[in-house]
Amino acid sequence: MTQSKNWWADIDTSALPPVFKNIEHYAQTDPEMTVCLFNEQALSYAELWQQVEATAKALLALGIQPGQRVATLCTPRPEFLVTYLAASSIGAVWLGLNPRYTVHELSHVIGDAEPALVFTLVGDSAPELLQRLEAVYEGLGAEKKPPVVALNQCDDAVSNVEGIIPWTAFIEEAGRCDAAVLQQARDSVAPSDTAMIVYTSGTTGKPKGARIRHSGLSRLAHVQSLKWGVKQPRVLVNLPINHIGCVGDLCTVTLYSKGSLVFSENFNVEENLALIENKKVSALFQIPTQLQMLAASPNFNTYSLASLALVGWGGGPLSLAVIDKYRAKGCRVMTTYGLTEVGSSVSYTPIDASEEVLTNTVGRPDPQLQLRFLAEDGSWAGDQGPGEVCVKHPSVMAGYLNLPDATAEAFTADGWLRTGDIGELRDDGNLVLFSRVSEMYKSGGYNVYPREIEQVLESYPGIEIAVVVSRPDPKWGEVGAAFLEAVTDIDVEQLQQHARNSLANYKIPKTFSVMTLPRLSNDKIDKQKLREIARKQNK
Repeated sequence: MTQSKNWWADIDTSALPPVFKNIEHYAQTDPEMTVCLFNEQALSYAELWQQVEATAKALLALGIQPGQRVATLCTPRPEFLVTYLAASSIGAVWLGLNPRYTVHELSHVIGDAEPALVFTLVGDSAPELLQRLEAVYEGLGAEKKPPVVALNQCDDAVSNVEGIIPWTAFIEEAGRCDAAVLQQARDSVAPSDTAMIVYTSGTTGKPKGARIRHSGLSRLAHVQSLKWGVKQPRVLVNLPINHIGCVGDLCTVTLYSKGSLVFSENFNVEENLALIENKKVSALFQIPTQLQMLAASPNFNTYSLASLALVGWGGGPLSLAVIDKYRAKGCRVMTTYGLTEVGSSVSYTPIDASEEVLTNTVGRPDPQLQLRFLAEDGSWAGDQGPGEVCVKHPSVMAGYLNLPDATAEAFTADGWLRTGDIGELRDDGNLVLFSRVSEMYKSGGYNVYPREIEQVLESYPGIEIAVVVSRPDPKWGEVGAAFLEAVTDIDVEQLQQHARNSLANYKIPKTFSVMTLPRLSNDKIDKQKLREIARKQNK
C-alpha cells in the first residue's frame, strides 16, 4: 500500500507513549550505541538508562509523588538529561532552571513551582549557584526549602556544605526502592499527564509556567523526526535547559530517533563550530540569532561541516543571506513554527522549499493540528485568515501553573489555543506570520505588522537582522523604530529610500539604529530592551 505524504495524520499522536519508554527500548535493542557525548566522555543507551533508573528509584525512595515538581539547575550536559528522564518517568513534573537566572528570576520560578527537590550543578560553579539558591530560600522562607542534591559527583566539594545532599548519598537511596514500585510508577504515567513545566520568557510580564504534556513532547519527536529526515541524527545541544527548544526540539527528537546528543555548556561560536566538525554533528537546530552568529564567524568557511546534513531554525525568521551561507556548505535547510504552549511545532517548511517560502513563510501546518484564525472583533476569520492563529489538539499544554485566569485567557471559549501570532494561510498552503498580537501597532489608525517591515529591511545588502518595535508618538499614536545588525557600514538615507520603494509611508520607521542587538539569556532578541531604547529616542 502506498503511503500518503502526510501519513502520520492518520496516527493518533496524542496517544504516543512517553519518550522515556523509547530510551528503555533502545537500551535493550542497541545497548552499546552512543547517546551522549560531553567533553571526552561518551555514554551509551544502556548506561543512560541505568542512570535514569537509579535516579528514578532514589526520587521514589525520598518520597517524590506524581505531580510534584523536581527542578534542575544546570547547564546543557548529560546530568540534566538524566534528571529530566528520571523525574518524568515516575509521574513527577520536571522543571529546568537556567544558571544565568538572577536571584530575582530564580525566586519567581521556584516560588511559583515549589519544587519538592532541587538538583544543582556543583564543582567550579557550586559556590555561586549554591549561594543563589540560599538567597532564594532565605527570601521565600526556610520552611519552603526542599532537599537540594549535588548533581555531579563532586562529594568533596559539598561534604561540608550544610543542607546539600552529595550525589553518592542521593543515589544510595535507590537501594530502598523496590523494582516493582518503580515499574508501578512508570506504568501509571499517561500521555496526557504533565511531563515538564517551561516558564515563558516574560517580556510582557512575569513568566508563566506552561504545563507541557508527555503527548506534546512525543508528537513533537514523532512528527519532527520525520520532517528532519536524518537517520539517527547527531545533534548539538547548546540551548538553556529551561528552553522548550533544548528539551523538546534537540533532546526529545534525537532520543526518539535513536540519535546522539553532543552537549555544549555554552553557546560559543568557535567552540560550537569545532564541535560540529570534530564530533560529526549531522543536524543543527538553533534559534536564528545563533545561526547568524555562527555564519558570521570569520573562520566559518575554514571549518569542515561535511557531516552537517540539515540546518533548521525556529523562534523567528532567518535572513536569506545567512540561509545561503549554509546552503553553500551543502546543508539542507528548513524552518519550523511553534510555541511553548503548543508543545510541538505548528508548521514546517519542506526540505525542497524555495527561497521565497523559507524567507516569507513558516511552512505548511501539521495536518493533525486543527488551525483557525481569530479576527480582532473575536469572530472567526475563516479557514485562511487573516487573524490570530489558533490551534486545537489534545496534546497542547494543560494550562499555566497556578494561573487559572491566564489559562482561560489563553484559550477561546470552545477550546482553541490562542498563539498570539497574527497570520494567514496562503493559497499554496503555506502559513505567513505578520507579527505577535502584542507587537502589532496602530499608526495614524492603520494596523502595522513589524515583520512585513523587517523583511524589507533585511533584503537590503549588508543587514543580517532587522527588528522593528513601536514607540508612542503624539501625532500618529504609535510609530516604528528600526534596529539593525549589519556586517557592513549602512547608509541610512539609502536604506530609508529602499524602504519607501516597498512600503506605504505609515509603515516607514521613524528611526533607524545600527547596533549589536541586545539578547536574552536564551539568545533571542530582547525586544523589551529595544522598546525602552525607542522610547528614549523620542525624548
